[in-house]
Amino acid sequence: MKLVIVRHADPDYSIDSLTPTGWKEAELLSNRLVRMPADAYYVSPLGRANDTASLTLKKLGRTAETCEWLREFSPRIVKPGMDRSTSIWDWLPEIWTKEPRYYDPEEWYHTNAMRSVNAELEYKWVTKEFDRLLASHGYEREGLYYRAVRPNRDTIVLFCHFGVECVLLSHLMHVSPMPLWHGLCAAPSSVTTIYTEERRQGIASFRVSAFGDVSHLYAAGEEPSFAARFCETWDNEEERHD
Repeated sequence: MKLVIVRHADPDYSIDSLTPTGWKEAELLSNRLVRMPADAYYVSPLGRANDTASLTLKKLGRTAETCEWLREFSPRIVKPGMDRSTSIWDWLPEIWTKEPRYYDPEEWYHTNAMRSVNAELEYKWVTKEFDRLLASHGYEREGLYYRAVRPNRDTIVLFCHFGVECVLLSHLMHVSPMPLWHGLCAAPSSVTTIYTEERRQGIASFRVSAFGDVSHLYAAGEEPSFAARFCETWDNEEERHD
């Protein structure tokens, strides 16, 4: 089976939709996705993900199932060393890297900061629903791998958000999402591709073959939006600092 995780296009968070650039990105993305029709489509309930998916679905004459758990994973949290509340996955590196538990897949949500926003409960809800979805497509979680009950070559597309994308990847790889949230960057409209590997009959694992791919933008001469990043150097006043 192949999983395709799509981050929404360039967002206008004020209206939970897309910017004009985002609509252009969604169009270029749709030109890519229509060439690889999927067996099932799933989408976050948030507007920016729905709008991104809409162009692809319209061209294919398909619909997507809305999954509440695919909404952005972003409990608001007042983080140590900062005077404001932001998403759980937006921390300053000099703060979160000092806590060894943030690198541990079983301990990262046991810090006081994470307990204050029930991060463990939210994480386990999302991953439980994700496993339920995978089981419906023939792959049942067993320990830290999956039992290929009905092995297949289906393609499943998920239209969602960066934060929850890293949660799904962390669950498949059994790693903490903290290094993924802070060490990976998925540009708007980017595509992550994950395949199952069944090296022994009936035992499957998931392996990422491409993360945050935006080749559909480059092929059209379009630069990826900067929305996913912070300034490359401190002296660049035109790029986002915090």
